[in-house]
Amino acid sequence: MVGRGNSSVVPVSTPSTLSVDCGGGGIKASVLNAEGTIISRAVRTPTPYPLPPQTLVDTIVGLAEQLPAADRVTVGMPGMIRHGVVVATPHYITKDGPRSRVLPELVEAWARFDMGHAISTRLGIPSLVLNDAEVAGAGVVTGHGLEMIVTLGTGLGNAVFDNGVLAPHVEVSQGPVRWGLTYDDYIGEHERLRLGDAHWSRRVRRVVEALRPMYLWDRLYLGGGNSRRITQAQLAKMGEDVMVVPNEAGMTGGARCWSMARR
Repeated sequence: MVGRGNSSVVPVSTPSTLSVDCGGGGIKASVLNAEGTIISRAVRTPTPYPLPPQTLVDTIVGLAEQLPAADRVTVGMPGMIRHGVVVATPHYITKDGPRSRVLPELVEAWARFDMGHAISTRLGIPSLVLNDAEVAGAGVVTGHGLEMIVTLGTGLGNAVFDNGVLAPHVEVSQGPVRWGLTYDDYIGEHERLRLGDAHWSRRVRRVVEALRPMYLWDRLYLGGGNSRRITQAQLAKMGEDVMVVPNEAGMTGGARCWSMARR
Protein backbone atom coordinates (compact mmCIF):
# COMPACT_ATOMS: atom_id res chain seq x y z
CA MET A 1 0.00 0.00 0.00
CA VAL A 2 1.25 3.47 -0.82
CA GLY A 3 1.28 5.68 2.26
CA ARG A 4 -0.13 9.21 2.39
CA GLY A 5 2.35 11.70 1.07
CA ASN A 6 4.21 9.08 -0.98
CA SER A 7 4.27 10.45 -4.50
CA SER A 8 5.41 7.23 -6.14
CA VAL A 9 2.80 5.72 -8.46
CA VAL A 10 2.92 2.27 -9.97
CA PRO A 11 2.13 2.71 -13.69
CA VAL A 12 -0.71 0.67 -15.12
CA SER A 13 0.44 -1.44 -18.02
CA THR A 14 -1.64 -0.95 -21.17
CA PRO A 15 -1.16 -2.99 -24.33
CA SER A 16 0.40 -1.50 -27.42
CA THR A 17 -0.84 -2.73 -30.79
CA LEU A 18 0.96 -3.28 -34.06
CA SER A 19 -1.73 -2.30 -36.57
CA VAL A 20 -1.36 -3.54 -40.14
CA ASP A 21 -3.64 -2.38 -42.95
CA CYS A 22 -3.38 -4.67 -45.98
CA GLY A 23 -4.81 -3.15 -49.14
CA GLY A 24 -4.90 -4.00 -52.80
CA GLY A 25 -2.16 -1.51 -53.63
CA GLY A 26 -0.18 -1.13 -50.44
CA ILE A 27 0.46 -2.54 -46.96
CA LYS A 28 1.13 -0.16 -44.09
CA ALA A 29 1.80 -0.57 -40.39
CA SER A 30 2.29 1.46 -37.25
CA VAL A 31 2.20 0.99 -33.47
CA LEU A 32 -0.71 2.32 -31.41
CA ASN A 33 -1.21 2.88 -27.71
CA ALA A 34 -4.24 1.45 -25.89
CA GLU A 35 -6.41 4.41 -26.95
CA GLY A 36 -5.60 3.90 -30.62
CA THR A 37 -3.24 6.86 -30.95
CA ILE A 38 -0.33 6.28 -33.32
CA ILE A 39 2.90 6.33 -31.28
CA SER A 40 5.35 5.43 -34.04
CA ARG A 41 5.96 6.48 -37.59
CA ALA A 42 3.96 4.57 -40.19
CA VAL A 43 5.81 2.32 -42.63
CA ARG A 44 4.45 1.24 -46.00
CA THR A 45 5.32 -1.02 -48.89
CA PRO A 46 3.55 -1.75 -52.19
CA THR A 47 1.50 -4.94 -52.11
CA PRO A 48 3.63 -7.59 -53.84
CA TYR A 49 2.05 -9.77 -56.52
CA PRO A 50 1.62 -12.64 -56.95
CA LEU A 51 0.84 -12.87 -53.23
CA PRO A 52 0.71 -16.34 -51.66
CA PRO A 53 -0.02 -16.38 -47.91
CA GLN A 54 3.57 -16.80 -46.83
CA THR A 55 4.62 -13.76 -48.84
CA LEU A 56 2.05 -11.63 -47.03
CA VAL A 57 3.22 -12.97 -43.68
CA ASP A 58 6.84 -12.22 -44.60
CA THR A 59 5.87 -8.71 -45.72
CA ILE A 60 4.10 -7.98 -42.43
CA VAL A 61 7.06 -9.30 -40.44
CA GLY A 62 9.37 -7.07 -42.50
CA LEU A 63 7.29 -4.01 -41.63
CA ALA A 64 7.13 -5.00 -37.96
CA GLU A 65 10.92 -5.18 -37.81
CA GLN A 66 11.05 -1.47 -38.70
CA LEU A 67 8.80 -0.49 -35.78
CA PRO A 68 8.94 -0.61 -31.97
CA ALA A 69 7.96 -3.88 -30.30
CA ALA A 70 4.24 -4.25 -29.55
CA ASP A 71 2.20 -6.45 -27.21
CA ARG A 72 -0.28 -7.62 -29.84
CA VAL A 73 -0.98 -7.31 -33.56
CA THR A 74 -4.09 -6.48 -35.58
CA VAL A 75 -4.20 -7.29 -39.28
CA GLY A 76 -6.95 -5.94 -41.53
CA MET A 77 -7.11 -7.53 -44.97
CA PRO A 78 -9.64 -7.68 -47.82
CA GLY A 79 -12.09 -10.56 -48.04
CA MET A 80 -14.07 -12.87 -45.82
CA ILE A 81 -12.14 -13.62 -42.62
CA ARG A 82 -13.63 -15.81 -39.87
CA HIS A 83 -11.83 -16.17 -36.55
CA GLY A 84 -8.52 -15.34 -38.20
CA VAL A 85 -9.02 -17.87 -41.01
CA VAL A 86 -9.25 -16.68 -44.62
CA VAL A 87 -12.42 -17.95 -46.30
CA ALA A 88 -11.92 -15.85 -49.45
CA THR A 89 -9.74 -12.90 -50.44
CA PRO A 90 -10.54 -11.69 -53.97
CA HIS A 91 -7.54 -9.40 -54.56
CA TYR A 92 -4.81 -11.70 -53.32
CA ILE A 93 -5.62 -14.66 -55.55
CA THR A 94 -4.68 -12.74 -58.70
CA LYS A 95 -1.48 -12.64 -60.75
CA ASP A 96 -0.88 -8.88 -60.73
CA GLY A 97 -3.46 -7.48 -58.33
CA PRO A 98 -7.14 -6.46 -58.57
CA ARG A 99 -8.81 -7.11 -61.95
CA SER A 100 -5.94 -9.29 -63.18
CA ARG A 101 -6.07 -13.02 -63.89
CA VAL A 102 -7.03 -15.34 -61.03
CA LEU A 103 -4.42 -18.03 -60.35
CA PRO A 104 -5.95 -21.38 -59.30
CA GLU A 105 -2.91 -22.22 -57.18
CA LEU A 106 -3.44 -19.05 -55.15
CA VAL A 107 -7.14 -19.81 -54.71
CA GLU A 108 -6.11 -23.12 -53.20
CA ALA A 109 -3.30 -21.63 -51.10
CA TRP A 110 -5.50 -18.96 -49.53
CA ALA A 111 -8.59 -21.11 -48.90
CA ARG A 112 -8.87 -21.72 -45.14
CA PHE A 113 -5.42 -20.32 -44.48
CA ASP A 114 -5.09 -19.59 -40.75
CA MET A 115 -3.64 -16.10 -40.96
CA GLY A 116 -4.09 -15.49 -37.26
CA HIS A 117 -2.00 -18.50 -36.29
CA ALA A 118 0.67 -17.75 -38.87
CA ILE A 119 1.10 -14.14 -37.74
CA SER A 120 1.11 -15.02 -34.03
CA THR A 121 3.70 -17.71 -34.61
CA ARG A 122 6.05 -15.46 -36.58
CA LEU A 123 5.75 -12.39 -34.34
CA GLY A 124 5.36 -14.21 -31.02
CA ILE A 125 2.41 -12.07 -29.87
CA PRO A 126 -1.40 -12.48 -29.86
CA SER A 127 -3.07 -11.61 -33.15
CA LEU A 128 -6.47 -10.47 -34.33
CA VAL A 129 -7.10 -10.78 -38.07
CA LEU A 130 -10.22 -9.13 -39.47
CA ASN A 131 -11.62 -7.77 -42.69
CA ASP A 132 -9.97 -4.39 -43.28
CA ALA A 133 -13.30 -2.51 -43.22
CA GLU A 134 -14.07 -4.05 -39.83
CA VAL A 135 -10.84 -2.57 -38.44
CA ALA A 136 -11.64 0.81 -39.99
CA GLY A 137 -15.14 0.74 -38.56
CA ALA A 138 -13.80 0.09 -35.07
CA GLY A 139 -11.89 3.34 -35.37
CA VAL A 140 -14.97 5.51 -36.00
CA VAL A 141 -18.16 4.00 -34.55
CA THR A 142 -19.74 5.58 -31.48
CA GLY A 143 -20.89 2.28 -30.00
CA HIS A 144 -24.54 3.32 -29.99
CA GLY A 145 -27.14 1.86 -32.34
CA LEU A 146 -26.70 0.08 -35.66
CA GLU A 147 -23.66 1.56 -37.38
CA MET A 148 -22.28 0.57 -40.77
CA ILE A 149 -19.11 1.52 -42.58
CA VAL A 150 -18.49 1.27 -46.31
CA THR A 151 -14.88 1.77 -47.39
CA LEU A 152 -14.06 2.97 -50.88
CA GLY A 153 -10.64 2.17 -52.29
CA THR A 154 -9.41 -0.50 -54.66
CA GLY A 155 -12.85 -2.02 -54.19
CA LEU A 156 -15.65 -1.79 -51.64
CA GLY A 157 -15.37 -2.92 -48.03
CA ASN A 158 -18.07 -3.04 -45.36
CA ALA A 159 -18.73 -3.80 -41.72
CA VAL A 160 -21.65 -3.51 -39.31
CA PHE A 161 -21.56 -2.80 -35.55
CA ASP A 162 -24.52 -3.26 -33.20
CA ASN A 163 -24.05 -1.14 -30.06
CA GLY A 164 -20.30 -1.41 -30.52
CA VAL A 165 -20.21 -5.16 -31.14
CA LEU A 166 -18.96 -6.30 -34.53
CA ALA A 167 -21.62 -8.24 -36.44
CA PRO A 168 -20.80 -11.34 -38.52
CA HIS A 169 -19.30 -10.25 -41.81
CA VAL A 170 -21.25 -10.10 -45.07
CA GLU A 171 -19.07 -9.63 -48.17
CA VAL A 172 -21.20 -6.98 -49.89
CA SER A 173 -18.38 -6.31 -52.36
CA GLN A 174 -19.11 -9.57 -54.18
CA GLY A 175 -22.84 -8.96 -54.56
CA PRO A 176 -24.16 -8.43 -58.13
CA VAL A 177 -25.20 -4.92 -59.14
CA ARG A 178 -25.89 -4.68 -62.89
CA TRP A 179 -24.35 -5.63 -66.23
CA GLY A 180 -22.72 -8.60 -64.52
CA LEU A 181 -20.70 -6.30 -62.26
CA THR A 182 -20.13 -6.75 -58.53
CA TYR A 183 -20.04 -3.82 -56.11
CA ASP A 184 -16.24 -4.10 -56.23
CA ASP A 185 -16.38 -3.59 -59.99
CA TYR A 186 -19.10 -0.94 -59.94
CA ILE A 187 -17.48 1.61 -57.61
CA GLY A 188 -13.89 0.38 -57.36
CA GLU A 189 -10.85 2.47 -58.22
CA HIS A 190 -10.77 1.25 -61.82
CA GLU A 191 -14.25 2.66 -62.49
CA ARG A 192 -13.53 5.91 -60.66
CA LEU A 193 -10.55 6.53 -62.92
CA ARG A 194 -12.60 5.65 -66.00
CA LEU A 195 -15.68 7.70 -65.13
CA GLY A 196 -14.27 10.66 -63.24
CA ASP A 197 -15.25 11.72 -59.72
CA ALA A 198 -18.60 13.29 -60.61
CA HIS A 199 -20.08 10.28 -62.40
CA TRP A 200 -18.46 7.87 -59.92
CA SER A 201 -19.99 9.82 -57.01
CA ARG A 202 -23.45 9.27 -58.47
CA ARG A 203 -22.73 5.55 -58.46
CA VAL A 204 -21.71 5.73 -54.81
CA ARG A 205 -25.02 7.42 -53.99
CA ARG A 206 -26.91 4.67 -55.84
CA VAL A 207 -25.07 2.06 -53.77
CA VAL A 208 -25.98 3.87 -50.55
CA GLU A 209 -29.62 4.02 -51.65
CA ALA A 210 -29.56 0.29 -52.45
CA LEU A 211 -28.03 -0.70 -49.10
CA ARG A 212 -30.20 1.56 -46.93
CA PRO A 213 -33.42 -0.56 -46.97
CA MET A 214 -31.39 -3.74 -46.31
CA TYR A 215 -29.48 -2.48 -43.27
CA LEU A 216 -31.64 0.41 -41.95
CA TRP A 217 -28.63 1.81 -40.13
CA ASP A 218 -28.66 4.57 -37.55
CA ARG A 219 -25.44 5.91 -39.08
CA LEU A 220 -23.44 5.08 -42.19
CA TYR A 221 -19.76 6.00 -42.41
CA LEU A 222 -18.00 6.31 -45.76
CA GLY A 223 -14.28 5.67 -45.35
CA GLY A 224 -11.28 4.51 -47.34
CA GLY A 225 -8.96 6.52 -49.52
CA ASN A 226 -11.59 7.42 -52.13
CA SER A 227 -14.30 8.62 -49.74
CA ARG A 228 -12.84 12.14 -49.89
CA ARG A 229 -13.46 12.13 -53.66
CA ILE A 230 -17.25 11.99 -53.30
CA THR A 231 -18.63 15.29 -54.56
CA GLN A 232 -20.41 17.50 -52.05
CA ALA A 233 -23.48 17.59 -54.30
CA GLN A 234 -23.91 13.81 -54.14
CA LEU A 235 -22.98 13.58 -50.45
CA ALA A 236 -25.68 16.13 -49.61
CA LYS A 237 -28.28 13.91 -51.29
CA MET A 238 -27.39 10.88 -49.17
CA GLY A 239 -28.89 12.23 -45.94
CA GLU A 240 -27.67 13.49 -42.57
CA ASP A 241 -27.13 9.93 -41.32
CA VAL A 242 -24.29 9.44 -43.83
CA MET A 243 -20.86 10.91 -43.11
CA VAL A 244 -17.35 10.72 -44.52
CA VAL A 245 -14.61 9.67 -42.09
CA PRO A 246 -10.80 9.86 -42.37
CA ASN A 247 -8.90 7.09 -44.11
CA GLU A 248 -6.61 6.83 -41.05
CA ALA A 249 -9.36 4.82 -39.31
CA GLY A 250 -8.07 1.74 -41.11
CA MET A 251 -4.99 2.03 -38.94
CA THR A 252 -6.23 3.55 -35.68
CA GLY A 253 -9.08 1.03 -35.34
CA GLY A 254 -6.44 -1.65 -34.78
CA ALA A 255 -6.45 -1.10 -31.01
CA ARG A 256 -10.16 -0.54 -30.39
CA CYS A 257 -11.33 -3.59 -32.36
CA TRP A 258 -9.96 -5.94 -29.68
CA SER A 259 -12.87 -5.00 -27.42
CA MET A 260 -15.45 -5.10 -30.22
CA ALA A 261 -14.73 -8.28 -32.16
CA ARG A 262 -16.76 -11.43 -31.61
CA ARG A 263 -14.56 -14.32 -30.49
